[in-house]
Amino acid sequence: MSLGATKTREALASRLGFILLSAGCAIGLGNVWRFPYIAGRYGGAAFVLVYMVFLIILGLPVMVMELSIGRASQTNIGLTFETLTPTKKPWHLYGKLAIIGNYVLMMFYTTITGWLLSYFVHTIKGDFVGLNADQVGGFFSTMLGKPGSMIFWMILAVVLGLLPVAKGLQSGVEKITKQMMIGLLLLMLVLAFNSMLLDGAGEGLKFYLVPDFGKMVESGLSETIYAAMGQAFFTLSLGIGSISIFGSYIGKEHRLTGEAVRIIGLDTFVALCSGLIIFPAAFAFGVQPDAGPSLIFITLPNIFNQMSGGRIWGSLFFLFMSFAALSTLIAVFENIISFWIDTKGVDRKKATLFNGIAIVLLSLPCILGFNVLAGFQPLGPGTGVLDLEDFVVSSTLLPLGSLFFTIYCTWKYGWGWDKFITEADSGSNGLGFPKVLRPYFKYVLPAIILGIFLKGYWDIFIA
Repeated sequence: MSLGATKTREALASRLGFILLSAGCAIGLGNVWRFPYIAGRYGGAAFVLVYMVFLIILGLPVMVMELSIGRASQTNIGLTFETLTPTKKPWHLYGKLAIIGNYVLMMFYTTITGWLLSYFVHTIKGDFVGLNADQVGGFFSTMLGKPGSMIFWMILAVVLGLLPVAKGLQSGVEKITKQMMIGLLLLMLVLAFNSMLLDGAGEGLKFYLVPDFGKMVESGLSETIYAAMGQAFFTLSLGIGSISIFGSYIGKEHRLTGEAVRIIGLDTFVALCSGLIIFPAAFAFGVQPDAGPSLIFITLPNIFNQMSGGRIWGSLFFLFMSFAALSTLIAVFENIISFWIDTKGVDRKKATLFNGIAIVLLSLPCILGFNVLAGFQPLGPGTGVLDLEDFVVSSTLLPLGSLFFTIYCTWKYGWGWDKFITEADSGSNGLGFPKVLRPYFKYVLPAIILGIFLKGYWDIFIA
């Protein structure tokens, strides 16, 4: 049965489609790239435990709020606040800002997705075979110096992300994302199983699965807690309406807290499995597990070069990474295209074509920031256009948007607690929202989110 709540609005064909689409939006580079190296930097298993606590107390309530305003408004984030509270105009401003945030996210996410697609092709062709560690690092540096090549891969990423959106919600976005997510999960299990069978993998599993709080203290307790809070918060892509759009495509059969738990559970499973792929392999080949962002594009190709059948395993790994990145692209593109359909009255294919061209053009500064515009260092020495765009989204719009949603759903000056709870708990199945914790959601949660926001700015501009 369709989950649609109206006759005129498109609807998802199944509950599974909703869960996989929402999880696909949340699952991305934050899970399979950032999570392993942050866990490695802050002590492995001890960090993972702290991270999971904050995932429940920070990520879960904000996700329920975002899904609730999407389902109640039955529209995209750009029109949500005008629909729910038409007379409270100051709230309306964030809707347009959130749509801008979706565009800014695509301005650099398309480039990184292009890198992953190119590495999949280069790995399957055997271009890394025979290269030593310095040559693998040089390969990545050479790629960054070739804007023409990066533009090609970025355009391919845009096309692959927009094609399902152009085909429609059920036949394109839902159908293709379901297949991609199932493929992603299967690839993860195969890769994790292979890593755990490597000689010397046991030390990596111990580092990742056996808590050592002494290591967490060595890394700095306050820094570790902040890192866990930030990772739990940002991994779910909350704050710019990328999740709320899928709430607008479902009916009221199920309470939203239970749905959010399933989405977050799937997101966490992918993050944890990423560690099971990376840490055993890193320890098996004597590689530091806290190698940072270079882990994916420099460290892991070196590991695959040393691994028996590494060309095959490396190809599968970058295929899995590409699926993770493309699932986010498709979800965010759907949010953007829905905004154009709802506000401009254009059909889906025209909206997709126009935005495809726009996003390609908007993505060029990120690519040129590594070569032609390398002298532009907006956030200090060593930074570039990508860092600025990531800062606008990750350190500004995501926390501010989540703060906005929290206040909007819990304070009478916004949508209000009663209306939020009525929407969140609509349905006869699933977990209810914990109403007894209202003071926490109204006062403490906004304070924590504000703290994360201020810490991000402190680290960039003051520390």
